[in-house]
Amino acid sequence: MRTLLLTAAFVLSISGVAADKKIDDQVVLVSDQDKDMNAAIAHAQSTLDSFLELSEKPPFGASNFKVKVMFSDKNGAEHFWVTPFKKSGNEFVGVVANEAQYVTSIEIGKTYRFSREQITDWGYQQGNKQVGSFTVCVLFKTMPKDIVARYKQDHGFDCET
Repeated sequence: MRTLLLTAAFVLSISGVAADKKIDDQVVLVSDQDKDMNAAIAHAQSTLDSFLELSEKPPFGASNFKVKVMFSDKNGAEHFWVTPFKKSGNEFVGVVANEAQYVTSIEIGKTYRFSREQITDWGYQQGNKQVGSFTVCVLFKTMPKDIVARYKQDHGFDCET
């Protein structure tokens, strides 16, 4: 069975459980048959048009617009947060915001082109609340509760899980 590599990178650095520690980006192997993850990706893709419209004319207090993009090479598939990003013709272009763990053709800080079909999630900050990031909420189900609580506190995640 093929698995997808999903990064739960929260663009750039993240505060840790203690003030002097940093929570490193979490890389989680998820089966391509995982129902919750597939539902989160389907939801993100079905609401992508609204998100893209909003990102072009952000409301007051909205910031940090990002998309999660699946890139693949001979080593497999991995999902990366891309920010900033913009539409370029029928494609998108943006800067990868987290380190690759398996896909060797992608580098943090470099700009890449990608298609709409490669977008598997989206998110932005509205005041102190994280909007979107549906796949992250799925990953929270398998992460230690104290770390999830800190992510939610520090970054305003409001998951229904």
